[in-house]
Amino acid sequence: MTIKVSQEQIQERTSLIAKIGGCWSPSLSPDHQQIAFISNLSGTPQVWRMPVSGGFPERVTTIEDYVSKVSWSPNGEWLAFESAPGGGMNTQIYIVRPDGTNLSQFTVGGLSNNWLGAWAKDNQSIFFSSNMDQPDAMDCYSIDIETRTTRKLTSHTGTNRIEGMTPQSGQLIVNRVAYRGDNNIILVDPSTNEETYLTPHDPPANFSNVKFSDEGAVVYLISNRDNDLSGLVKFSIDNLADWMVICGRQDAELDQFVMSHDEKLLALAWNIAGRTELELFNLETQTSIAMIDLPCETAKLSSFFDDDQYLMLSLTGSIAPPDIWVLDMSTYALRQLTSSPHAGVNLQELVSPMLETYTAHDGVKLTGWLYSPRDISAPFPIVLSFHGGPEGQDRPIFRADYQALLAQGIGVFAPNVRGSSGFGKHFLNLDNGALRVDAIRDIQSTATHLIERNIAVSGKIGIMGGSYGGYMTMAGLVEFPDLFAAGVNIYGVVNFKTFFEQTEPWMASISKVIYGDPQSQLDMLDDLSPMTRLERVTAPTLVIHGANDTNVPVYEAEQVVQKLQEQNIPVNYILFPDEGHGFQNEKNRITSTAATVDWFINYL
Repeated sequence: MTIKVSQEQIQERTSLIAKIGGCWSPSLSPDHQQIAFISNLSGTPQVWRMPVSGGFPERVTTIEDYVSKVSWSPNGEWLAFESAPGGGMNTQIYIVRPDGTNLSQFTVGGLSNNWLGAWAKDNQSIFFSSNMDQPDAMDCYSIDIETRTTRKLTSHTGTNRIEGMTPQSGQLIVNRVAYRGDNNIILVDPSTNEETYLTPHDPPANFSNVKFSDEGAVVYLISNRDNDLSGLVKFSIDNLADWMVICGRQDAELDQFVMSHDEKLLALAWNIAGRTELELFNLETQTSIAMIDLPCETAKLSSFFDDDQYLMLSLTGSIAPPDIWVLDMSTYALRQLTSSPHAGVNLQELVSPMLETYTAHDGVKLTGWLYSPRDISAPFPIVLSFHGGPEGQDRPIFRADYQALLAQGIGVFAPNVRGSSGFGKHFLNLDNGALRVDAIRDIQSTATHLIERNIAVSGKIGIMGGSYGGYMTMAGLVEFPDLFAAGVNIYGVVNFKTFFEQTEPWMASISKVIYGDPQSQLDMLDDLSPMTRLERVTAPTLVIHGANDTNVPVYEAEQVVQKLQEQNIPVNYILFPDEGHGFQNEKNRITSTAATVDWFINYL
């Protein structure tokens, strides 16, 4: 018996899935009694607060714009947070009392980009990064809470992001990116502006997640300087050559680690093709203690607390919205602290993916996550979904758009083609500059794999993606017009020339190695831009963008829409006036998800 599903039922189901929110980015109060965190329970990401022991969360901020980061002051009297007016990249920094009173904007506003760094130990100032003086660089500043006076601490091209402070000397730990794919860790003395490089190396290499021992003599960080895959390294602050890899794996990259306050224990989050394996590691004996079974696929670690009896972390997975959990270190039992609502949706009826491995045209090994709709035999209509970046990674986290498509019998395949992170330094750099043609050919290899495996059939394959994933979407429609029946381009780059001209200047300055230099390689960038060959597109295309996007400015979308209209290709354009690079407001998430589902239902 065939059960007919009405358009109203499809819309209702899609809307319910798109409304599922989450809780993430916990910040522990200094007395370890409360957490502040970000949640979109109210429709837009805001600051919330709740006891660590559990209970009902209380909303702290009620501003119109979404919040992206929150941090307690050392004395617990203030919360600092980031918010982007209209969703653009001109993020501003605010402070507010934990009860929501005395809200005040700290940064200058306007078009400046500002990233929250760290509180000074005396609670009198905040360190942050900004491009207020130099549009093509994110430099470090301090701002006095009482006088609101700022002082510039660095002056350097690229981006300088403050990761924390050294425990004894109070120097800033700065992550400096000269270009995407290579960075350094710098110590900056906030009283003298003196800089000390901790990570001299031959590029490319990455350094992250820096921790100092309490006495400040030993540095721990994640790096791939001497290996293809990232592992945990330690060295002496007085002898940078005293470089030792404490732990590394041949099958995984180290995503993140946190250290216990007594410096005896590490929690290690390993990235295995996108899934997280959580390991507890004895730093004194340098041996593994335990592997923790997680209730879903991915984890982000926060901190140990209460004399290292507990570990706070955020978990999410393909059928689990983001929530905050606590791991009991005596029993290894996990306790869920927040519980994101999912009214009308049984999470257990959603779809978890399987990892597929396949080979590109030149023998490079590729992987992707296959989401197969329930109770439907292959082959079925399927959408290739490309992640942003390009140095991003599609991981099995909760994706409302994936689950909404699956609910209508449309499968999703989320590939990690060359240039994706999580698979080593060599793989990450395989698409730089002129090598991008091979990443584009990976699109064809991906579709061919699905057809050869009888998962998909020609004429029933769609393609979508956001940001760089939008670039890959348009590249796929241009280069392989016979492969795809429809596409959805979500705030994607289509023309490298106009991207470099109109994106944030600091973004342009760090993107010349990964994409190409518009001053010396413009012909190559033109060849790699889908816009220069858009006449090859034959598939109906949905374009979705935010009007306030300063990362991929809206002109990227307008070029595509105008050209496809001139060619009489079916095209629809959705422009959100109150969004930037990514859609944060609930009504817009619903609209975007519903439009995507409708588009692929109609054309697949």
